[in-house]
Amino acid sequence: MDANFRESIIEGWAGLSSGRRNSPLRMTKPTIGIDETREIEFSTKGMKPYISIIPTAFFLLASNLIAGAERAPSVNETADTIEIAIGGSPVLTYHKAVVQPPPGADPAFARSGFIHPVHSPSGAVVTGIHPDDHIHHLGLWHAWVKCEVDGEAVDFWNLKAKTGAIRFAKTIKLISDPKSAGFTVSQEHIIFPGNPQKETVILSEELTVIARLVDDAYEIDYQTRQTNVSKHSLKLPAYRYGGPIAYRAPHHWNKTNSDYLSSEGKTRLDGHTTRSKWIAMWGPSESSSGHDTLSILNHSGNHDFPQHMRVWPPETNNGAIFFNYVPIQETGWEIKPEDSSTMRYRIVVENGKPDPTTLEQRWTRFAR
Repeated sequence: MDANFRESIIEGWAGLSSGRRNSPLRMTKPTIGIDETREIEFSTKGMKPYISIIPTAFFLLASNLIAGAERAPSVNETADTIEIAIGGSPVLTYHKAVVQPPPGADPAFARSGFIHPVHSPSGAVVTGIHPDDHIHHLGLWHAWVKCEVDGEAVDFWNLKAKTGAIRFAKTIKLISDPKSAGFTVSQEHIIFPGNPQKETVILSEELTVIARLVDDAYEIDYQTRQTNVSKHSLKLPAYRYGGPIAYRAPHHWNKTNSDYLSSEGKTRLDGHTTRSKWIAMWGPSESSSGHDTLSILNHSGNHDFPQHMRVWPPETNNGAIFFNYVPIQETGWEIKPEDSSTMRYRIVVENGKPDPTTLEQRWTRFAR
């Protein structure tokens, strides 16, 4: 909202309240979605005292317009990224272009089709990328791990194996309305990348990400729809990690200053392999003395709900925060040719430590 508009409202109201009833009142019309500015002019000459309620109502209406514009969501696409913001503050960045790993790392770790950074409402970054212990961890992303295609091992997660890869293919649409903004993109899951005789797109995926501000927290819907477009069956044997959503926290979150909390009350000490409706992960803000929380809500319609969790214990990498919902942790699965799998999650990013009661309410609203 233009600052001049805000000031003109205040000046107009101040003029009427101070008794300048015979002078014209000019106010600038907000230019939301148009490329022009107009002036509203009316005279207060001859008005009776009770008429002064009109500018009060107008002031309240204009204040609501200002507040709405300051919280308006937006989505912006460039050649390399898609960015979502709310009220001009960044929420997340999706990478269309291939992002290279740190200098000296194996080039096989280069990848597109992931989200980093994700921001909290205060602006702090709540994702980490390319940590020394696991260079292939990429903020907010997903991949299947121990797979089998026609008797051969395929791994989309551990890129160094070079048997599988995931890449951005195209933007399907951008999404924008007064309360939310997002996008749908196409991603390709490739077996045996770089092998002229065997390289094949086995899964064609639509990833939809939509963000909004709800009760002072960012709620980010994260939906994947994977369709087997090949003649090969993708077998997913039971394994401890891998699946439709994974998260790596900022690198300064560790066993001394952060933790997990699941819907069942589990933490980093006892959370691994348990099931949950939601998981909250929190740690110190990078820019203040406070904390930030990123939670993942698991939709009740997902395969194997409530899904098992991959949670790192405190002795792993100094208690760094890594998380993965794993629908194949206990029982294997298979995506056959022409079959589709849809998984839905909602990410909640907020300032402060998690409140289980509030998260349960958010999950109920999401999963109903």
